[in-house]
Amino acid sequence: MATLSDIGVSALINILSAFAFLLAFALLRIQPVNDRVYFPKWYINGERASPRRGGNFVAKFVNLDFKTYLTFLNWMPQALKMSETQLINHAGLDSAVFLRIYTLGFFVHIGLEYLFTIWICYMLYKEYDNVATMRLHFLASQRRRAEQFTVAVRNVPQIPGHSIADSLDHFFKTNHPDTYLCHQAVYNANKFASLVRKRDRLQNWLDYNQLKLERNPEKRPTKKIGFLGLWGERVDSIDFYKQQIKEFDKRMELERQKVLKDSKSILPVAFVSFKSRWGAAVCAQTQQSKNPTLWLTDWAPEPRDVYWRNLAIPFVSLTIRKLIISLSVFALVFFYMIPIAFVQSLANLEGLERVAPFLRPVIELNFIKSFLQGFLPGLALKIFLYVLPTILMIMSKIEGHIAISTLERRASAKYYYFMLVNVFLGSIVTGTAFQQLHSFLHQPPTQIPRTIGVSIPMKATFFITYIMVDGWAGIAGEILRLKPLVIFHLKNMFLVKTERDREMAMDPGSVDYPETLPSLQLYFLLGIVYAVVTPILLPFILVFFAFAYLVYRHQIINVYNPQYESGAAFWPHVHSRIIASLLISQLLLTGLLSTKEAANSTPLLVILPILTLSFHKYCKSRFEPAFRNHPLEEAMAKDLMDRTTEPDINLKAFLADAYLHPIFRSFEEEELVEIRVDKVRVDRHQSYADNAQTRDDISSPSPPHHAYHPTSPPHHSYHQPTTSPPQDIYHHGIPPQYDYNHYGYHYEAGSWTSRD
Repeated sequence: MATLSDIGVSALINILSAFAFLLAFALLRIQPVNDRVYFPKWYINGERASPRRGGNFVAKFVNLDFKTYLTFLNWMPQALKMSETQLINHAGLDSAVFLRIYTLGFFVHIGLEYLFTIWICYMLYKEYDNVATMRLHFLASQRRRAEQFTVAVRNVPQIPGHSIADSLDHFFKTNHPDTYLCHQAVYNANKFASLVRKRDRLQNWLDYNQLKLERNPEKRPTKKIGFLGLWGERVDSIDFYKQQIKEFDKRMELERQKVLKDSKSILPVAFVSFKSRWGAAVCAQTQQSKNPTLWLTDWAPEPRDVYWRNLAIPFVSLTIRKLIISLSVFALVFFYMIPIAFVQSLANLEGLERVAPFLRPVIELNFIKSFLQGFLPGLALKIFLYVLPTILMIMSKIEGHIAISTLERRASAKYYYFMLVNVFLGSIVTGTAFQQLHSFLHQPPTQIPRTIGVSIPMKATFFITYIMVDGWAGIAGEILRLKPLVIFHLKNMFLVKTERDREMAMDPGSVDYPETLPSLQLYFLLGIVYAVVTPILLPFILVFFAFAYLVYRHQIINVYNPQYESGAAFWPHVHSRIIASLLISQLLLTGLLSTKEAANSTPLLVILPILTLSFHKYCKSRFEPAFRNHPLEEAMAKDLMDRTTEPDINLKAFLADAYLHPIFRSFEEEELVEIRVDKVRVDRHQSYADNAQTRDDISSPSPPHHAYHPTSPPHHSYHQPTTSPPQDIYHHGIPPQYDYNHYGYHYEAGSWTSRD
């Protein structure tokens, strides 16, 4: 076990590392050449001009105003200056609530177990109330958005003799006759999406080689056409990639026509839109069929939040996928205990000397000994966990969720379970993974809390080192943004040739919720468990929460650009896991006290888990519905307000392109007109004039779409659509930034209208 001197060495290393990161950030952020790396969000919003404009050549790269070097820490008060209301308007509710988690961690780690439990429950109740109120206020104050009127419908039954589009239209006209407006069917275009991605890579290589030629006109770039360009005939790179792109264009044109003409490519999934928010709320929150496995409805994600690829997954396979992923996660959690146990053995010098006796003279050196026990275990554990969030996100995508926010919450849940079992329990219980499993399987369940409770105080020093490595130095590394800094300058040096290329190169990303939320919940768990047992851990956790709050507030204001807005949908999960941490703390404290002279007092703690679970059940029934459903009262109030302020609003035109998949925005204009006509269901008995008016309603307000030309398409025809849903669909007037890594499907509300 690490001694106080070992902890001192670890603290010195991590404090120096954090200070170095902060000093480097403070100096790099004020250099004009790095301005787009550390303030990309302001450029995206058009509220910041480049400091490299004007001035002499040196001033475009280096800050020559030496007075600013004396105020290099002014980013801290600037990060705290923005009010919470301004922060919500600036970055969205998700970001604001994410920051509130850090402030909550300031206040829960105090008191003895009873007072501690009461205080935590009180704080959780108030926070749940505040977040629920903020969510309802946020939703009520939003401008008109497409998802407020739209419901995602899955498992649409195939009726013999009728198409999916006919079935959808008939069902909703019959069961929602007064509120149903139109629907957009989903096309399976997986193969077309794959061709788009491959063509995009070829276009990038062509651009790269053309840029090389521009810089050195006397030497045309060449390449070998064999495996990985290592052998084979050497050809002109530009001519080669142009020919490859031309061939891909032909294949894409054929595949695109196949998708549109083949009725089998329509999936049993659709986005159904209603004339009012009230109608959408009724449909989304009720059972549609006497068979509960058919016509499954739920609120549609906002267009930016849709994970298009998973819409093609048949409903029957979803259950199988979830079962397979559950078993895979269990296996991953268990087998990862092997490297975790090995990491923990590094903290045991006796075991290390038995494995490698030749290292004994080196290990016995005081500094090396302190380094091995005080710093290396936490660093090694952090390295082992580095690739895990990516693996868990892939698993969540395989499960079949249709919203990016849901994918991130599911990946976050998996990561939390992993951290709980491997980082917390795996670090507490000594021995190899198989020894731990054998120990748990061959002892009564009532003995497990006692076994773990005895080990908790002995592992406090390890968690202190882990908090310093992951929390202190890790958060300092977060603000430095070393990886984006290097990538931006490499792209800026070799690939950027237009202002749009520069914007793509400075992509700021968003808060990494699948990784940061589980880490936060682990720190809550450590603080709650050790608050009574080993309070020396609390100052280290409090420093982390304070420092991380300041850093992430700065990043959210200046750097991160939210990919979507879920209205703080992750908060109920955070609440539940803090409650779980409280229960674990109570059980482990009971187990620890049962081994001491205070064993007779342990029955007094039995009531705490019961009270805690009762409190959780009350909060779940009191606040969670605000995160699952939308009150009909609120929906009707918004509808009445719309009818008063905008009585002539054309919802059909408003929703026309809201859920049009971005990959199909490169279609020819005449094809898009045809699709828009199909999107609105027109009754067969209506007059031709009515049909014509409907077509005008849908097609005329839509902005022109970028035309796709197979022979010579522009480079960006697959990256950035020149059209987007109407601006007022999105809060703060920001149109959706579609993620083109999620290609797959195209929406069309297949209509009764004939194409003859």
